[in-house]
Amino acid sequence: MRPAWRGSWLRSRALLPGLIGLAGLVACGGGETAGTGPGGPGAGGGRPVPVAVVPVERQPWSDSIQALGTARANESVTITAKVTETVVRVNFEDGQEVAAGAVLVDLSGRAETAALAEAQVAYEEASRLYERQLELSRQGTISEAVLDQQRAARDTAKARVDAIRARLGDRVITAPFAGVLGFRAVSPGTLVTPGTVITTLDDVDPIKVDFTVPERFLSALAVGQSIAARTAAWPGVSFEGRVTSIESRIDPVTRAVTVRAEVPNADRRLKPGMLMTLAVTANERESLVIPEIAVQAIRDRNFVFRVGEDGRAQQVFVTLGARRAGRVEVLDGLEAGDRIVTDGLVRVRAGVALRIQDPARAPERAG
Repeated sequence: MRPAWRGSWLRSRALLPGLIGLAGLVACGGGETAGTGPGGPGAGGGRPVPVAVVPVERQPWSDSIQALGTARANESVTITAKVTETVVRVNFEDGQEVAAGAVLVDLSGRAETAALAEAQVAYEEASRLYERQLELSRQGTISEAVLDQQRAARDTAKARVDAIRARLGDRVITAPFAGVLGFRAVSPGTLVTPGTVITTLDDVDPIKVDFTVPERFLSALAVGQSIAARTAAWPGVSFEGRVTSIESRIDPVTRAVTVRAEVPNADRRLKPGMLMTLAVTANERESLVIPEIAVQAIRDRNFVFRVGEDGRAQQVFVTLGARRAGRVEVLDGLEAGDRIVTDGLVRVRAGVALRIQDPARAPERAG
């Protein structure tokens, strides 16, 4: 008599081929069903996927070099006294705009004024005496030597007058150029000496911006390039300017070159000493540009979906260049006039039928 477990084992072995066949039929049926939905191998047979598309166009494009810089006055000077004297009158207010040659401070010059009057009298007397002796010399009454002595006396008196006038000029302090004055450091009655600071004067229109750029960008820099400068003092405002000069030497420590730009500043919003962030426009050119949102990635490769002539999606691998403000440059893979999908990408696969929506409408985002 056979054990009970042996009979059960024999029955299971007899049923095994039938179970294997049934599993194969189920697997085959499942494979046919998987190919019918959107996104599978047979996705092209499903309903059209609603998408938004944009045409690929050539647009002006350029590289952007980012840097930090410091604003500087176009012209700047510290106005000081040249002589020891007392301030008689201050003719300006703090922060005042002045023209070139404007009188800023009058210093006491009473002693020099008296000396000038005395020198002028001496000069006039020496001139009259010279004229008389010149007439006598023509008549042969006096020698040429006597006339020469009087001529020298006249010229000496004239030189003394000029010297005193120059010293008086040092007692009237004027603006060497037009600009904006700083705080005044003297008051009427102040005794100033040579070197005493009276105020500062800055010409701030245009204003200069000095910034450093790594030497690897040197070949991309050129005088005349456009820059856009920003500062925390004026958020959201871009100040446009131009590169005016490039330093002739590279700093051997930082390996950077100093660049200077000029920015119009008629409204005086920019002031010397401000920290500014700059973007230098370089390598201006015409390039194919697309929205960055249209680009997808597989590992280290980028691709977009292009609308084919049959209205179906084509997966196109692209080579990208510079990116800026939500746009990206396309170096290879697309041509001007191609239409690419920018929205509704969740359901798009290669080969699916596309239903292009009106760009003014929000695209469907159904997953």
